[in-house]
Amino acid sequence: MSVFKRCSVAMLLWAALHGAAQAGPFTDVLDLPAMPSALAATSALRDVTRAGERLVAVGPRGHIVYSDDHGAHWLQAQVPVSADLNAVSFPTARHGWAVGNDGVVLHSHDGGLHWEKQADGRALAEGTDSTLLDVWFSDEQHGYAVGLFNLLLRTEDGGQHWLAWQAHSDNPQGLHLTSLAPVGDALYITGEQGLLLKLDAASERFEQVPTPYAGTLFGAVGKPGLLLIYGLRGNAYRSTDNGQHWQPVDSGVRVSLTAAGIGADGVVWLASQAGDLLLSRDSGASFSPQPQATRGPVTALADDAGRGVVLVGERGVRTFDERRP
Repeated sequence: MSVFKRCSVAMLLWAALHGAAQAGPFTDVLDLPAMPSALAATSALRDVTRAGERLVAVGPRGHIVYSDDHGAHWLQAQVPVSADLNAVSFPTARHGWAVGNDGVVLHSHDGGLHWEKQADGRALAEGTDSTLLDVWFSDEQHGYAVGLFNLLLRTEDGGQHWLAWQAHSDNPQGLHLTSLAPVGDALYITGEQGLLLKLDAASERFEQVPTPYAGTLFGAVGKPGLLLIYGLRGNAYRSTDNGQHWQPVDSGVRVSLTAAGIGADGVVWLASQAGDLLLSRDSGASFSPQPQATRGPVTALADDAGRGVVLVGERGVRTFDERRP
């Protein structure tokens, strides 16, 4: 152990003991409202989406921020928890849901300005160790949430009740589920070890779709005639026949691809853990890197109504306008 590490450990132990002596009663992050912070939009954020014309982003410590001017300015929402938030979904301009660590599920009925807690891990069989990584609603009533160790939840009443749906998943190894991806009328789930699941509405079951990749998939994106999956070390594959056949895509990067999206004009975006931003105008057959004035790790992106994309990551929010030279 280096001198630096020894000193660091000693300081941490002293701080912990001193803090324990001075601190008041413990308050669970599930019961502690998010603290207001002027730095919320420039601190780590993990997902971003559109709520009508508004942009809404979520991140650690219960931070939720929103913008009504294409990301130029951000305000912090009122959130009743301080748990880390990992994903957000707005099926309409007013109704949205956010999920995160400790099995927390939040709901907003006013476009992301105010939030209320609908559920947390204390009510789930998995307990507060449950981690939700993504959420998606098709409308104001029907939604899904996924997470670690095959955690799969479904609601049919706007999140008032969540049903454990693990038994409806063709995932016998209990692999982590990383994302929900609606493509046309289909709904996909990505996961570890190249896992790709597709919802069969008739049987109400997520069935496996074979993929040529054995590493973790972080997400999928698509439109009619295109399904694109992406994951570790720059790996991406595309299918034009709903996953029956796959072609490798040369992303040009060798770090994890962590975010993707499709613009209003049909362009396909990919972003990486290292901050690479890639653009395709041929339905994902090829990608070209985009020059950026600033860059940083990207965890999610959202189309900005044909202006470009809004990116979030460990350094907060930034925008990229593809119209600029």
